[in-house]
Amino acid sequence: MCADTVGVEEEFLLVDPFSRRTVMRANAVLARLRDTELTKFHAELAGTQVEAASGPCTSVAALGEVLTHARSMVADAARAEGLELISRGTPVKNSTHSVVTDGARYHRILDTYAGVVDDYEACGCHVHVGVPDRETAVAVLNHVRPWLPTLLALSANSPDRGYASWRTVLQSRFPGAGVPPLFVDAEDYDAHVGRMVACGTLVDRAQSFWLVRLATTLPTVEFRVADAAAEVDDAVLQAALSRALVHTAHEDVLAGREPLAVRDDVLAAAVWTASRYGIDGAGIDPWRECRVPATALLDDLLKHVTSALDERDELALVHGLVAARV
Repeated sequence: MCADTVGVEEEFLLVDPFSRRTVMRANAVLARLRDTELTKFHAELAGTQVEAASGPCTSVAALGEVLTHARSMVADAARAEGLELISRGTPVKNSTHSVVTDGARYHRILDTYAGVVDDYEACGCHVHVGVPDRETAVAVLNHVRPWLPTLLALSANSPDRGYASWRTVLQSRFPGAGVPPLFVDAEDYDAHVGRMVACGTLVDRAQSFWLVRLATTLPTVEFRVADAAAEVDDAVLQAALSRALVHTAHEDVLAGREPLAVRDDVLAAAVWTASRYGIDGAGIDPWRECRVPATALLDDLLKHVTSALDERDELALVHGLVAARV
């Protein structure tokens, strides 16, 4: 993926249309799918999930078309197996048994995290934004950290037990989950991941539970903060905002501007608050360190990335998508 491109990985749940319970039929559905030039299909940790990963796109309008076609393909394959496809952060009704997919790496994950993953069914909308190199990617990570709770609140799509995003609660059970720490450079980033592998809290260097991270095989910043998007427009909105954040952060890096100081504990509080209340409730201003309406933080985010969106003629599109969502 080249610099300034954007791609999305969407995770979906397979459910029985009558019981509404998730079913372990991902392999059967995947057997009916064929990768295209624009989309690749994958298994996930849970055998009740299927992932569709778009290729790199230069415009979010084109990305929306790719995602729409991919969803249609997966839905048709699921229907052919007598199943229904849903795009939601967590199931309405979980499977009644272990959902971990067969495979050596997946079994290592199960051995490491035990009951945390035995019934773990959580779907996200992961956005990859191209950057020139890994050093730039790490610098960008440091700048985008304060905005992650707002992206989460905007995406919340797994209501359960009083939370707008129960998926985030489930993810918080993993070691190192949440907002990543500040890093000095790519070497520091790699050393941190290596330490966690050596300590046994990550199964390998390809794994981490941060809400944003470096992709392992591509020069991209990977946003993993959003719940699965209910509609394609919600995924497009996350993609546009994520890319605009990366663009704005890169401009700050090139100008020599340091990341704005925020406390790690306040960011953790902001993530929890976003998962609890979503975009319609309270949020945490990470700079003033107090509660404010989540929509006020969304307004701040839109102002922060206005120049980046305007440069790509995406400002009106994003404002329209936000108006439809909020």
